[in-house]
Amino acid sequence: IVAPQHLWPDDAVRSLAAERAAASGAAITLTDDLEQGLRGAQFVHTDVWVSMGESPEVWADRVAALTPYRVDARAMSLTGRPDARFMHCLPAYHDQNTAIGRRIAEDFGLLDGVEVTGEVFESPASIVFEQAQNRMHSIKAVLVATLAPSSVE
Repeated sequence: IVAPQHLWPDDAVRSLAAERAAASGAAITLTDDLEQGLRGAQFVHTDVWVSMGESPEVWADRVAALTPYRVDARAMSLTGRPDARFMHCLPAYHDQNTAIGRRIAEDFGLLDGVEVTGEVFESPASIVFEQAQNRMHSIKAVLVATLAPSSVE
């Protein structure tokens, strides 16, 4: 996780992640250093900084804290991997084609995208729509598993 420290998961989540990592041989990295966090990354994943329905009063602090972590061409190059891929759970404010995207652009001067620039979002490195399609199939599987009778006659 690459983010300001005040946005890191709480201690209970971090402890659980450390336990699972130790058991599986995985490595967990939490850093507020963009270069350190992106070095060697195969995938760069981000999420929206402000959610629909969230009060605009919280936007200023959040945008100020997260702007240094915006995924742009420079951030992708910090991976050092030409095959690095960009992921996002959508919707992404990568342009000014939504009310929130326009408002953040106007209020904070992020004219070429908020959490991700349009350049990265629309690049060959972006697999956001493949990710969305995979999520749709996963959701269908969960629905079948939870709504189908436990035994089929």
